[in-house]
Amino acid sequence: MGMMVAGRKIAETENEVRYEFGLDRHFDRVLTIDKCSWKASADDGRLDAAAVALASKIRRTWEDHGDFPPGVVFSS
Repeated sequence: MGMMVAGRKIAETENEVRYEFGLDRHFDRVLTIDKCSWKASADDGRLDAAAVALASKIRRTWEDHGDFPPGVVFSS
């Protein structure tokens, strides 16, 4: 069975970027990424497969384009 995680950027500062995200476009969680260390954390404390997949997709997009995307979708 596959997974689809969607996220959209809600805030960006000099030090971090925050994304709302969820499964099947239900944006019920928040992911925070530290821009210096790339450490990701979920506001609900669950750094599960969905949060890790989204953080990874954001990083790959950042590496390809040099900025944090306004939105991302990961599907497997």
